[in-house]
Amino acid sequence: MPRKSTRLTFAVLATGAGVFSMLQSLIAPALPTVQHALHTSQSTATWVMTAYLLSASVFTPILGRVGDLIGKKRTLVGVLLAVLAGCLLAALAPNIGVLILARVVQGIGGALFPLSFGIIRDEFAPSRVPGSISNLSAVIAAGGGVGMVAAGPIVSALDYRWLFWIPVGIVAAATLIALRYVPESPDRAEGKVSWLGAVLLSGWLVALLLPLSRAGSWGWGSARVIGLFAVAVALFALWLFTEARSRSPLIDLRIMRLPAVWTTNLAALLFGAGMYAIWSFLPGFVQTPSTAGYGFGASVTASGLLMLPMLLAMFVSGVLSGRLEPRVGAKALLTTGAALGALALGFLALWHDEQWQVAFVAGVFGLGIGLAFASMANLIVGSVPAGQTGAATGMNANIRTIGGSIGAAVTSVLVTGRLQPSGLPYGSGYTHGFTLLAVLCLGAALAALLVPVRRASRLPGPVAHQEPTAAPTPVR
Repeated sequence: MPRKSTRLTFAVLATGAGVFSMLQSLIAPALPTVQHALHTSQSTATWVMTAYLLSASVFTPILGRVGDLIGKKRTLVGVLLAVLAGCLLAALAPNIGVLILARVVQGIGGALFPLSFGIIRDEFAPSRVPGSISNLSAVIAAGGGVGMVAAGPIVSALDYRWLFWIPVGIVAAATLIALRYVPESPDRAEGKVSWLGAVLLSGWLVALLLPLSRAGSWGWGSARVIGLFAVAVALFALWLFTEARSRSPLIDLRIMRLPAVWTTNLAALLFGAGMYAIWSFLPGFVQTPSTAGYGFGASVTASGLLMLPMLLAMFVSGVLSGRLEPRVGAKALLTTGAALGALALGFLALWHDEQWQVAFVAGVFGLGIGLAFASMANLIVGSVPAGQTGAATGMNANIRTIGGSIGAAVTSVLVTGRLQPSGLPYGSGYTHGFTLLAVLCLGAALAALLVPVRRASRLPGPVAHQEPTAAPTPVR
């Protein structure tokens, strides 16, 4: 039985994960303001986003595994304190260098996702786990939408520094409540942290994501991009070799090979490519002056409001998925969510001449995001031992991020490959980009069909010190 109020525990987890998700998108619309205020170049200002992405990709799986080993509450509190320090440092940053450092510290908060899923599995009754994970996934998905919608009004009414001052108060309160009311996890994985595995994992992730995020300015054929890709391949191969031989691997590759895990991760990679790319490019599309032959010349605030249907739909469908999962199964929800994403992007590629069309597409895509986020987390949590929950869900989140980086990079090539004399992209670039993203989401739906069927009522409860070989085999 739960030793503390599960409602209060869920509120803390939702607050921390929601704030981190919001920080992912909150600063993007304000980058021009930050660039002007801190007297820096556009290429330097984009490191505010790149540093956050790289930091989160490194810390999410590593600290997820640390939580499995030393205790999820202890790790959760430490991560919340890091996010608090990062927000405080960003709010006070006197120059762009300090702000980039602050974003690296904030990226530690990526571990809030796997830690939160693990605590829910440990502390909640088994019958409540799928619904609670769905609700938390809805908050995570909606957090990114809140960032896009709220950034404009906050910067206009106050100052860009309030994008960080507001989270300071929220995260501080969540940390205090977590210390007092969130119980320590009773289940611990056996072993120790494989620091060699952590270094190699960090190395190949940075070597992969850095050129993907910077290739637009460095050039896809540049020595830096090609060299980093080569380093990523070499470090990835060395990481696989090391993890396979380790007695206490950072990421148990046997878990990653489970049919329900690798198929869900494949769907996460493809769907993440479509989701993060549309978050990155749709606001720019609607802000483009209509003289370019497309776009609406919307302000930052107005473009955020056009994304409001996505925010609302993400939250509603994420919450509803918790009610639907026991009846139709997480596999069906993941397939439906990815298919809705493909449908929305296909519609956008063909019809984007009116603002209502963009708002409609945003709403349909939001429905898909809510269903997909919740079902991915439930599929992973329901398929791995309790002692591997943090590492497995952390890798799933990371794979989704990698997919997002790939999708954004490829879409950027299509959109900016040919420019008008005015310097603005041609409308055909966006059309080709939206079409590609639709195909990627369709691929995610097909990958979801490969997920083995399992009975929702047989979600495994927490089992102390469970070995990886005891992972439940999905029932076909």
